[in-house]
Amino acid sequence: SDPPSPRSPSNGSSRKLSVDEMYLSDTGGQYLDGTTDITRTVHWGVPTPLQKEAYTRVLMGNIDLSRLVFPPNTAGGTVESFARRALWDVGLNYGHGTGHGIGNFLSVHEWPVGFQSNNVPLAAGMFTSIEPGYYRDGEFGIRIEDVALVVEAQTEKPFLTFEVVSLVPYDRNLIDLSLLSPQQIRYLNAYYETIRARVGPELQRQQLEEEYRWLQRSTEP
Repeated sequence: SDPPSPRSPSNGSSRKLSVDEMYLSDTGGQYLDGTTDITRTVHWGVPTPLQKEAYTRVLMGNIDLSRLVFPPNTAGGTVESFARRALWDVGLNYGHGTGHGIGNFLSVHEWPVGFQSNNVPLAAGMFTSIEPGYYRDGEFGIRIEDVALVVEAQTEKPFLTFEVVSLVPYDRNLIDLSLLSPQQIRYLNAYYETIRARVGPELQRQQLEEEYRWLQRSTEP
């Protein structure tokens, strides 16, 4: 028989999770009304100062691109550096693309939308991932990936922005608030209010009380 793939758990490769490590969980599903692709990074113990700063700067990049207002017919490659700027400030970077188009019950990576230099200009109605990261070989990896919808911005002329549709809190244990700007904190709080309003009632409807309490704790201002 074939050996198990590296992605499959086995008695030979499995090990217990500990609270002393960082975990990156890249998940997604395909449903009749859409495809999801979302990554969260967590640490259940005490992260190192580097881990905490790197995570916070990845989050800052995710927020900066997500809240960006830009002219119509702007190509994704023109604005993707907004997701890297907070990392670049301290000489860090990541070696993959900043995001890809996402199909509606189609491919998880759906051409031709995205942030590469050869993607089409962004237009209202497109779905793309926004996924900056940071990786240290043999030590830890960080990625924060959300799915975002391109929408019209509330501006006098018809500019565009993103509406993040992935409703999962970020790991409070890894955020260094002192690095965030007031605008980034306001964005985070508004995002958490949206998660509470949309996900909270559904958890209560399904009588998932433990999950509901976790959601409330994880989305405190």
